[in-house]
Amino acid sequence: MLRMIQKRTSLIKLLVPGPRLHQTVAQTAIKEIPAIKPTSISKSDKIVGKWFLGVSGMVFVAVGLGGVTRLTESGLSMVTWKLTGERMPRTQEEWVQEFTKYQQYPEYKLKNVNMTVDEFKFIFMMEYIHRMWGRAIGGFFLLPAAYFWKKGYFCAKTKKSVLLLGTLIGLQGLMGWYMVKSGLEDRFQDPNDVPRVSQYRLASHLAAAFVLYALSLSKAMSMLMPANTFVIQAKSAFNIKGLSHLTKAMVLLTAISGAFVAGLDAGLVYNSFPKMGDKWIPDDMWQFQPLQRNITENPTTVQFNHRILGISTVTLTTALWLVTRRMRLQLPKRANWAINAVVAMAWTQATLGVTTLLTYVPVPLATAHQSGSLILLSFALWLSHEVRLLKYLPK
Repeated sequence: MLRMIQKRTSLIKLLVPGPRLHQTVAQTAIKEIPAIKPTSISKSDKIVGKWFLGVSGMVFVAVGLGGVTRLTESGLSMVTWKLTGERMPRTQEEWVQEFTKYQQYPEYKLKNVNMTVDEFKFIFMMEYIHRMWGRAIGGFFLLPAAYFWKKGYFCAKTKKSVLLLGTLIGLQGLMGWYMVKSGLEDRFQDPNDVPRVSQYRLASHLAAAFVLYALSLSKAMSMLMPANTFVIQAKSAFNIKGLSHLTKAMVLLTAISGAFVAGLDAGLVYNSFPKMGDKWIPDDMWQFQPLQRNITENPTTVQFNHRILGISTVTLTTALWLVTRRMRLQLPKRANWAINAVVAMAWTQATLGVTTLLTYVPVPLATAHQSGSLILLSFALWLSHEVRLLKYLPK
């Protein structure tokens, strides 16, 4: 009798798969997913990748210089533009001649009528450094690009990226002058007018710089830090790719809204947080007609929108960090680092923004806040790069 029971038990074990069999099936399923083995980086890719990284670094500095130039109100000091660059005045006579040119334009007539030549020298130098740095980026890009192209360092895909980046750099220089020109036009007639560049052109100029930075940095990471395929079980998976792309978009959108804040000096209204004055929603948000003008021309509305976008970005990155906690063991180490960096920088950037607002936009804090947006975008690009080859194991 015991022998019969033992035989039936053995038969049941054979017919019903046990835990080990389930584990074997799961492992087999994972093995069936094609994996891209990490490949070694060629010498030419290392050189080109470092060059792309250098371009992104120079663009980063240019954005910072542009922020300082704007915050010190130096952007309208140079009233002419030449493709090859303007010569800096060397003698006192040349400085007086340059100052005389500046005196013919609205900023001097309506705002700086008491400015001396020595005070003019400071704002001129700030704008001069910014412009020359922009031309240095062009040289740093163009000369190595021509050499690498001739030597055959570029594949077909990289050639397209190089042509795109070169076009963007050229257009960025033209856009910079187009922006400055809007502040030199004779459209400021009232003594209460504040001569400034068009906020639309300023936002376009900044957005182009961010796109240029993002493309060059992404290309550098793809050549210097090749991403590897990794697998996550479907039952615990979440659309990390989608969230990473959404994070990049939110960072860029918030930065562009910040350009409208800068262009309208909207950071100097309602210097309180979280409320704007005594209210959550100010009464003067929709005072312009037609109503859509308020979104880009009303300082109160522009600041309100920037606050909402900033809070939304912090909320999104925090949600990304929370939903990926349960799958940390399945994520590569670099992807975990990127997630932590994104959420930490998002909170740091929000803190910088609020502090800048409460302290009435001091130059050092405002510059740090603008540069912080690029650092946050860098981490978001890094995260997107690390998860781009993510695969999901079907149930």
